[in-house]
Amino acid sequence: MEKVAIDDVEPSTFDPENRTHDRRGLTDPLNASDVAVARYVLEPGERFSGALHAHTDQEELFVVVQGAATFRTRDGEVTVGEDEAVRFAPGEFQTGGNEGDEDLVAFALGAPKETEDVRIARIPGVGDVACPDCGHDDTRIPGEDGDPLVCPECGGELAVE
Repeated sequence: MEKVAIDDVEPSTFDPENRTHDRRGLTDPLNASDVAVARYVLEPGERFSGALHAHTDQEELFVVVQGAATFRTRDGEVTVGEDEAVRFAPGEFQTGGNEGDEDLVAFALGAPKETEDVRIARIPGVGDVACPDCGHDDTRIPGEDGDPLVCPECGGELAVE
C-alpha cells in the first residue's frame, strides 16, 4: 500500500511562463505503474494541456469534483460538471480547461500507462502541426524539450519553436 498527501506533492505545469495552474502528479509518489493519476486545480481561463492531443495507447478519464470543465474534441464540445466524469478512448483527440467563473478541481486518470506516445492534431487556422513532408494531420510529441515533432506516417519532422 502507498499513501500520499496531495498537498505534499510538488506542483508542476506544462508551460510555467504562461500558465499558473496547479497540477500535482500522483503516479510516482504512489508508485503506480499501470495508471497515471494527476490532480488539477484550474483557475478560470486555465487549461489541462496546451493542444488538442491524443494518447495513442491510453484511455483518459477526468473526474470533476468542483466547478466545470469544458473539453473540445474533433466531434464537438462537452461540459463536465461537478460530480461528473468523462472518458476519452485511446487515440481520441481532446483538450480541456476551465471556461467558467470559479476554480475547477479535477482528477485525470490514464490507463494503461505503457508509453509516452502522445499526438498533437492539426487544427487548420489555429496551429498547423501537419507533416511538412506528407501532410499527415497529426504529429508525435517529442521525447525531449526542443526535439522536433515527428510524423507517425513518414518520419518527417516539424521543428518546435
